[in-house]
Amino acid sequence: MGTPEFAVPSLRILHESSHTIAGVVTAVDKLGGRGGKQKLESAVKQYAVSEDIPLLQPPNLKDAGFLDDLRALKADLQVVVAFRMLPRVVWDMPPIGTINLHGSLLPAYRGAAPIHRAIMNGETKTGVTTFFLKHEIDTGDILLQRTLPIGPNDNVGDVHDRMMEVGAQVVLESVNAIARGDYLLKPQDESLASPAPKIYHETCAISFNRPAAEVHNFVRGLSPFPAAWTTLGGERLKILETHCEMIPHDYEPGTLVSDGKTVLKYACTDGFLHVTSLQLQGRKRMSTCDFLNGHDILPYASIV
Repeated sequence: MGTPEFAVPSLRILHESSHTIAGVVTAVDKLGGRGGKQKLESAVKQYAVSEDIPLLQPPNLKDAGFLDDLRALKADLQVVVAFRMLPRVVWDMPPIGTINLHGSLLPAYRGAAPIHRAIMNGETKTGVTTFFLKHEIDTGDILLQRTLPIGPNDNVGDVHDRMMEVGAQVVLESVNAIARGDYLLKPQDESLASPAPKIYHETCAISFNRPAAEVHNFVRGLSPFPAAWTTLGGERLKILETHCEMIPHDYEPGTLVSDGKTVLKYACTDGFLHVTSLQLQGRKRMSTCDFLNGHDILPYASIV
């Protein structure tokens, strides 16, 4: 059970193993693209179709017809990777149960945005966890965990791409262990739990009234998607890549400083946040140099 590209390596590695994929459950097709009329299929659906794996796309996970179809697959175990919340009637259906792959070292960062939140908080490591589902979200007993480092300039895209490959290996190891009956479950320590709530557009607005390192973490924790943003001349400006310059200054936090050629930086409480990649509303992503070459921002900025 999964939807985005993140789930495909886990599906692939199981499909290519000795285990049999009884079926795949993924999101319904959506309309999008130009004019909103193009049918958009999930990455998981595309892989399942290419491999002739039985496919279910329920609009409602409690629908009686879907539950009958799911039951007819006679799966021993269900594996969830980047899907949606399951009702008990679904996750409790297989005789062995349902396991989930989560993008953190549980119980840390329970919720919808574990990679984003870990980077935004300046963590130097994260990881993946497989666990058996139960009613409360991301609280089930742990099967396996694997740690991944987070570099000082890694963004969500970097960690996501590494994590989906490591996660696939952990999914296979977990299923192998379950098939052998050779595993020990570890209850989660509730005293170590932390949340990773969903990211909303409004909460991606940048506050520069903080140390530059914190703002840098905020930017990379939202890059490339959904992207941290501020405004420039009344237009929304996405900030995608940055680095810090730790020098004292007399500017108010949030002041934009530029030479109009190669430098674009924002004053923070203890230094500057240099912007190296950005995207103005309605435009394509570009480097700061290219942006300054085609835009006169000096009416909005102090001259460095």
